[in-house]
Amino acid sequence: MKNTLLSILILVLMVACKPIKQQKSPTIAVEKSNRELAKFEPKEGVLLFVGQELEAVGGLEHYNDGYLNHFDKPAGWTTYTNINPGEYSFYRRQRGLDGLWETHDWGDSDSNAMLQHNDPDYSNMALAIGLQFVNHEERVADGTHDKYIDKLGDFLISLGRRPVFLRIAYEFDGPWNNYNRKSTITAYKHIVDKLRERGVNNTAYVWQSTGTMAPDQKHLEKWYPGDDYVDWLGFSFFNGWKKQKMIEFARSKGKPVFIAEATPTSSDLIWDPKENQGITKEMKLSNPRQAQMAWEEWFLPFFNTINTNPDVVKAVHYINCHWDSHPMWLQNPTFKKIDARLHLSDTISKQWKERTSKAPFILSSKDLYDKLYGNK
Repeated sequence: MKNTLLSILILVLMVACKPIKQQKSPTIAVEKSNRELAKFEPKEGVLLFVGQELEAVGGLEHYNDGYLNHFDKPAGWTTYTNINPGEYSFYRRQRGLDGLWETHDWGDSDSNAMLQHNDPDYSNMALAIGLQFVNHEERVADGTHDKYIDKLGDFLISLGRRPVFLRIAYEFDGPWNNYNRKSTITAYKHIVDKLRERGVNNTAYVWQSTGTMAPDQKHLEKWYPGDDYVDWLGFSFFNGWKKQKMIEFARSKGKPVFIAEATPTSSDLIWDPKENQGITKEMKLSNPRQAQMAWEEWFLPFFNTINTNPDVVKAVHYINCHWDSHPMWLQNPTFKKIDARLHLSDTISKQWKERTSKAPFILSSKDLYDKLYGNK
C-alpha cells in the first residue's frame, strides 16, 4: 500500500513539475505573412493617415489648427467626394465630384483635395479618397454617370506619383447608405474598369465595410466584388469595433486591411429615452476625465487591434474631427457628442506622439513614394 501511494505521489509530482506549454495569443495570426503584397502595401509597418476635412488636417493658410500644425506629418491624409449629382446635403445641392478641385461644404466642413495637393505641407503624403454614390449606384453601374468617372480619372492622373487609396462605396453595408447590393457591386467593378482603361496607375482600390453590420463571413462574401477588383479590405473602427469581421475575411482573401475610418467613441451605447435610440458617451478630448475614458475605452483597443494583427493591418486613418460642430453630425447618435481633435488633450497628445513616432507606424518621408511603388 505504501509503495502504491509513493508511486502515485511521484507521478503527481512529475506531472506538476512538467513545464507549461506556452500558447500563442489567439488574436495573432500570421498564416498569410508570406503572401504577395498588395498595391502600395508596406512589407512591414502601418501607414498612418489623418482626415477628414481641411479643418481637421490643417497645414494651410486659412486652416492652421489641424493635425499637421501639432504633430509630425503622417504618411497620408483623407478626403471625400461623390458621384450623386443633384442630391441635397444640408441645404446644398451636390454637383458630382464635389470637394476635389474647389472648396465645398456638404455639412462636414470644407473640403478641397487639390488645395491640399498643391500645398508644400502635403508633399510626400499619400491620399485616401472616400467615394460615395448613394441613390446613384444603378446609374454608375449602367454607364449613365461615366462622365464623372472620366473626370475622376483626370483628377487621379493629375496627382502624378502621389499614391491614392480609393475607397469605392465606402461602408457599403451601412443601412444609412441603403445601397442596392447587386448594383453596388456592378458599379464598383465598372469604376475600376473605367479608371484602368484611362491609364490610372497611381491608385489602389479599397473595399470598406462598416465593421459592425456584417454578422458573419457569408455577409461579406455576398458583397465582395472579387479579388481582381480589390487591393485592400477596409472597415470602420468606431463604437462597434468589437463586431468587426473584416480582419478574418482579409486573411482568407490574402489581402491587407485598411482601418479606413477611426475616431474615439465608446464601445457601449447609452439608451436615450427622449430620442428612443442608443447614443455614444460624450467624449470631448478637451475634458480630462473624458479624455481618460477615451484612452481606456477606445485608444487602447485601437492600438491593440493594430499590434495584434501585424500580418494584415497595414494602414489606419484617424479622423481628427470636431464632430459636434458640424451640421452633418449634430443629430447623429454616434458622433454628436464627440470632439476628437488630439491636440486638445496634453495627455492624449503625448501618448499619441510616443506611439505613432515609432514602429509599426509609417509617417511621411522623402522616399515614401519609392517605397510604396516598390511594392507594385
